[in-house]
Amino acid sequence: MLTRITDFLNIGGPALWVIAGLSVVTLGLILWKLWRLTLMGAWRRGATEAAVGQWQIGQYDTALASLHNRTGLRARVVKTAMQAARTLPVEDARDETARVARGALMDAGSGLRALDLIATIAPLVGLLGTVLGMIDAFQALQDSGARADPSALAGGIWEALLTTAAGMAVAIPASMALSWFDSINDRLAHDFDDLATRVLIRANRGSDA
Repeated sequence: MLTRITDFLNIGGPALWVIAGLSVVTLGLILWKLWRLTLMGAWRRGATEAAVGQWQIGQYDTALASLHNRTGLRARVVKTAMQAARTLPVEDARDETARVARGALMDAGSGLRALDLIATIAPLVGLLGTVLGMIDAFQALQDSGARADPSALAGGIWEALLTTAAGMAVAIPASMALSWFDSINDRLAHDFDDLATRVLIRANRGSDA
């Protein structure tokens, strides 16, 4: 099996080996992102939503206590908003909450630049391999002169085109994963804004009272 894979990669030359490496990196990045986002609680909202609900009805200590051991992204931002609302003026509390929210979004977005880079360069590497393969094929055709074998030329062309197909095969899932992870980040940004605003509005009303 390993020999077949090696032989297949050798057909496409160095470009196909590079694309194979990019495919391994892409799979690793996607699995790592899924693991990281799961640890960060990217899909868990219930506990934070319940704490904000308690805060809105004036149960401040209970709300903070319920988030004490929570380490998810939403819990981190909401805890900051609650603590800042109790110790800082409203504007300063907003600034502090926004600072923590930006840091949480950066954590959630780690690794996306690498995926974006792979989605961009994989087709280019494939195209480069195709161009180099076509050059070799036509060079062989020129050297053969009148004895040119069309089947040999066709073989060289399909081998050259193999790298372009491989580059696209890596870029497409990388682009799909990048789009999905971006949508998760957009959802997190919306939730941070929504939850923190509800906390700080309640704190502002409490101070006015």
